[in-house]
Amino acid sequence: MLVPFLSGLVVAGFLLAGLFFLRFWRNSRDGLFLAFAVAFWLLGLNQAMLAFSSVPAEERSWLYLIRLFAFVLILIAIGLKNRRR
Repeated sequence: MLVPFLSGLVVAGFLLAGLFFLRFWRNSRDGLFLAFAVAFWLLGLNQAMLAFSSVPAEERSWLYLIRLFAFVLILIAIGLKNRRR
């Protein structure tokens, strides 16, 4: 019972962090903040799917592509932000 509860807390933390960055994006219209918001929401989706799906552990590797996409999104946003300067 403790693992699903803690996984739910992690998902809520990711979603809250996404809302936090969305607020900064709304104030500044900087694409980096929007990328971080979307990335944190993708990480929350990944954690929720890992925690609450009944997929066996051996077949979960495709779920980690969502996490990979979130990190690639952050790297692209940082690269674009640095290229503009």
